[in-house]
Parts: sequence; structure tokens; C-alpha cells
Amino acid sequence: MQIYMVGGAVRDRLLGLPVQDQDWVVVGATPEQMAAQGFVPVGKDFPVFLHPTSHEEYALARTERKSGRGYRGFTVFADASVTLEEDLARRDLTINAMAAHEDPARGLIDPFGGQRDLAGKVLRHVTEAFREDPVRILRLARFAARFHDFSIAPETMALMRDMVQDGEADHLVAERVWQELSRGLMEQHPERMFEVLRECGALRVVLSEVDRLWGVPQRAEYHPEVDTGVHLMLVLQMAARLQASLPVRYACLTHDLGKGTTPADILPRHIGHEQRSAKLLRALSQRLRVPTDCHALADVVAREHGNIHRSGELGAAALVRLLERCDAFRKPGRLPDILLACECDARGRQGMQEQAYPQGARLMQALAAAQSVATDEIARAAQARGAAGEQIGDAVRRARVAAVAEMVALAG
Repeated sequence: MQIYMVGGAVRDRLLGLPVQDQDWVVVGATPEQMAAQGFVPVGKDFPVFLHPTSHEEYALARTERKSGRGYRGFTVFADASVTLEEDLARRDLTINAMAAHEDPARGLIDPFGGQRDLAGKVLRHVTEAFREDPVRILRLARFAARFHDFSIAPETMALMRDMVQDGEADHLVAERVWQELSRGLMEQHPERMFEVLRECGALRVVLSEVDRLWGVPQRAEYHPEVDTGVHLMLVLQMAARLQASLPVRYACLTHDLGKGTTPADILPRHIGHEQRSAKLLRALSQRLRVPTDCHALADVVAREHGNIHRSGELGAAALVRLLERCDAFRKPGRLPDILLACECDARGRQGMQEQAYPQGARLMQALAAAQSVATDEIARAAQARGAAGEQIGDAVRRARVAAVAEMVALAG
């Protein structure tokens, strides 16, 4: 039995990066031998075991043979006769196809030039087996977002284009798309993921609502970059710069989807794009089974980002109505994330990255002023006067408007 560290842990150690998770492959062992040493079997599709004390994953060396479409279309062969090189050959990228002995003094096993590609900052597929799993297109795009200064080997980009043209990307399942998309959004340069997917043609297949934004013009006085797709990439850059959470980054990705369906005869204006964005967002979130917190935040941002941008011009009554539409009185803790997504949108424009976004602070002050209203007391007083239902709600709203008006007056 030979045990090797494999995959990302080896790569990150060579790059001098923190090693988050260690994966191990076991060569020359049977499931029975693993169980006899106290390893706990957990793998459904192939033999994976948890170490009895460290609880790290140990997988038996295996090979895979294509037997159908999509990432599930594989026959897995795990046997004591499978060699380490055969196991490494089924991996996606050369930088992920290296192994280190359990004893570090015994050195590195690198049959496919992973160290060379790390030094040259190149993302390159290991073998033609790459084409057998369409998830690898998403994974490579995610790695491009993480290692943003790495280039993609021309032959690898050509292979991904062939996979898309052959229809492999059509068989990606929602869970895997969201898994890779959400991880890519949280990288330091999330915009790179979408640039790579667009370059190979996969973005049109998995996120057509996003893909159609490129080439759509916007008014230059508001968007010096003009192109809506270019604007989106700048917004994602800003979200990463401001260390936004996943729900905020998803809201940034989807806030302008409606601009991709603006009638050509009214361009570069985008009248009513907010409601179109919200409708497209609902379909996208359902298709990818996006978590509720991500979709709910993105929905508010899609509908209200224009109004939030203009909120500096609004009076007290309009501010209270805007806060109501943002559900800020029931969920006040969510408002900062809504405002952060809007700030990313406002600053994600060519030459505007350093501009302040005072709308955020003003709306937070308006919420605080409205929250200072003693709603229970107002409700009781209204009931004492014989009011009920909507009348009580109107009384509370008037009190909130008065409090916000005072705040606006004091702020000058």
C-alpha cells in the first residue's frame, strides 16, 4: 500500500499558499484492507474512506471510462492494480495532477508537467480525457478566477470550444453549475470566470441571460464603458475589491439582466429594464436552484437599484416607500447588503471606481430614523380612536415619514 497527497494541496504548497484541504490517494490497496486499518467508507460512486483519526479523505486509485453524456456518464474502475500515474491521468489540469509521497522527503511525482505549468502560469488539460466531463470547463474557468494571472493553453481553449460545439455543456446539471459558479464568484477576480466561459462559448449555454449583455450599448454619460457586458465585469471586480458576500456578488451578476432584452429601437436607453431583470432572474434562480438568500437579495437589487441610485433626490415619503419595497422594516439586517450591491454597480463603471456612494449612508440614516418611531404606541393610539387594519398602517407610515423628514432637514 502506497499513500500520496494529491491535487490542490500539492499545487498550493508549491505556490506557497495556505493548504485548506488535503486529499490522499491510496495505490495497491483493496477496500477490505482499508477497512481493516480502521478507515471508514463514505464514497457512493467510488471507494473513498475517512482516516480513523484525521478524518481526511483517502480515495483508492482509480480510472474512469466514458459511458454516457454529462458528468455522471462514467464507469469507474478502482482496483489495487491501478497505478498512481493512471490515477493522475484522469485529472483535469496539469497543476492538479501532481502527487507527493506521504513522506515529504521522497519528493514529488509529476508525470504531466504540473511544475512547469505552475512556473509558466499556464492552465493546461492533462489528457484528452478532459473532454469527457463538461464540469471541467466550469472548473477551469473557476481556476482562472483564482489564478487570474495564469493564461489558458491554446490547445485547452480549443478543446473546450470543441466540447461546447459537440453539445457536452448542454448536459451540465443545475447543482454542479451553481456549485462552480458560486465558488468562482467568491474568487479574487470573479470576472475572469465569465470571460473564460464566454471565450469558449459555454456562457451562452449555461448563463444565456448573462451572455447576451455583451454588445448591448448604454448611455455613455452614465456608463463611459458603454458595453453592458464590460460594465458587468467592472461591477464584479468592485464586488471582489469590497469583499462582498456571495449573495451580494450574485446580485451584482444579475442586476442588469433585463438590458439584454431591451428593444433595439430604444437603445442605448433601457426603460423598464429593472422589472425585466427581476423576471429573468426568477427563471435563472429556479433553473440553477440558487439558495433562497442569494435570490431574495438579488431580486430586490434588480428591482430597486435604479431607485436607490436616485435616492439622494427623494423626499421623506418616497424614501419610506423605497425602504418598504426593500422590506427593510421586516429585515433591516439585509439593507446593508442591498446597498453594497448598488454601490458596486455605481462604482463598477469606467473611471468611477473611486467615487463615493453617499446614497448608502443616507438610506441607512433614513432607516434608523424610521425605526425610532414607537410603532406599538402609535398602533394603540390609533386603535383607541377606532382605527383598524390599513388605517393603523397609514398612521405608522405617517409617523415614519415625519421622522425621516426631520432627519432629511437636519442633514441639510
